[in-house]
Amino acid sequence: MLGLPLGAGAETEGSGGTGTLADAVSGLVVIFCAVRAVRYRQRPLTRTALVVLGLPVVAVAVAALGADSVSNSLVGMARYYQILVLVPAAVLILVRDRDDFRLVAWGLVALGLWQGALGVYQYLTGTGASYAGEDIRAVGTFGATDVMGMSTVVAYGLVCAVALALGGASPRVRLTALACAAGLVVPLALSFSRGAWIATAVVCVAQIVCAGLRRAVRLLAIGAAAAVVLVGGLGVGTSMLQERLSSITQVTAAPDQSVTDRYTMWAAAIDMWEEHPATGVGLKNFPAYRDSHASVALSAGSDVAGAGASFRRQPLLSPHNMYLLVLSEQGLLSLCAIVGAWAAMLVCGARRLVTAHRGKGGLDCALIACGLLVWQLIDFVYADIGGPSTVLTSVVFGLAAWWALAPAADREAATRR
Repeated sequence: MLGLPLGAGAETEGSGGTGTLADAVSGLVVIFCAVRAVRYRQRPLTRTALVVLGLPVVAVAVAALGADSVSNSLVGMARYYQILVLVPAAVLILVRDRDDFRLVAWGLVALGLWQGALGVYQYLTGTGASYAGEDIRAVGTFGATDVMGMSTVVAYGLVCAVALALGGASPRVRLTALACAAGLVVPLALSFSRGAWIATAVVCVAQIVCAGLRRAVRLLAIGAAAAVVLVGGLGVGTSMLQERLSSITQVTAAPDQSVTDRYTMWAAAIDMWEEHPATGVGLKNFPAYRDSHASVALSAGSDVAGAGASFRRQPLLSPHNMYLLVLSEQGLLSLCAIVGAWAAMLVCGARRLVTAHRGKGGLDCALIACGLLVWQLIDFVYADIGGPSTVLTSVVFGLAAWWALAPAADREAATRR
C-alpha cells in the first residue's frame, strides 16, 4: 500500500491524523489475527512476548488520562497501540518461520527500490520536494509534507539488503542483495536526510562487524577507498549534497534554521517534562504547550513546496525526537516502559544473534532484525512517529519482536506440505 500514491487524506502531522490506506490494511491484519486466535483457541504469544508488548499498553493507557479531550485521548491511544503493540504482535503471529521472515525482508527491499527509483527520477527531472530553492529533494510517493518518508523506506531496504548480502544462504542471494544495497545508496543520498544517513551508516558498519571481524576489515577498507575515489578523485556528488553532508558537523557551531528549530523544540519538550515529570502534559498536547515553553528562536514552521504541492508553511507540532515526545506528553514512567520494551527486544535479539553467529543458522535474519531495531532507535533521536511511513515502523518492530521472542526463530523452516 505504501508503494501507491498517497491520497488527499494522507496523514501529515505529528502523531495523529486521518490515516492512510496502509493504516486501514494494518487494521484488517490485526482483526484477522484476533479472529484466528479466538477461532483456534490458542494463545498466540508467549509469556515473555506478552510482557514486552504489554508494557506500552499500560503506559499509554495511563498517559491518555492526561489528554485535554476525549478525542485526543482516543486518537493518541489508537496510534500508539497500532505502532507499538497491535501491528508488531500481528507480525509476530503471522511470520511462521525464517523463510517468511526473509520474504518480508525482501518485500522491504523491493519497496525501497521502488520508492528510491521514483526519488532518483524526481531529482533528475526537478519534480521532487523543494530544497535550497530547487525541486530536487527525493521524496518518492510521500510528497513534500513527509520528506522523511522515502528516506525511511529506502533505509529499511538498505539495512535488509546489507544483512542478506552478508548472511545469505547462497552466492546468488548474496550478489542480488549486494546489487540492491548499492542501488539504494543513491536515493538515500538524494533524500538529503541527515538523520537517516547517520542511522544507516552506523547500522551498516555494525552489521559488517557482527558478520565477522576479518571480513569487516576488508569490506570497510574497500568502502573507504571507494568513497575517496568517487568523492575525492572523481568529484561524485553535487555541491548541495556535499554541503548537506558537511552540515552534520556544524550543528553546534553554525546550525541552520532547521537545526535551531529542532534544538528549540527539544528544550521546550524538556521544560514540559520538568513541570509534569511523572505523567507529562497529556497525549497529543505538545502543540498546545509548545509556544508557552519554546524560546523566540523557534520559527513559525517549515517551508513545504514541490512534488506536486504548492508553497505553504507547515507548523511544527512535535519535537522531532521520539524519546522527548513521549517524555513531554506521557512522562518518565511511560518513557521507561516503552524504552524498556525496546531494550528487552534488543537484548533478546542480540543473544540470538550470538547463537546464529556460532553457526546455528539464521545469521541473515539476526542481522536484519537487530539492524532494523537499532536503526529505528537511532533515528528516533531525530524523528518521531507521524506520517504515512509510520505504519512500516510497526512492521519493523514486529520483525524485531519475532526474532527476539518467537520460538520459531530458533530453528530453520520445516518442509511444508
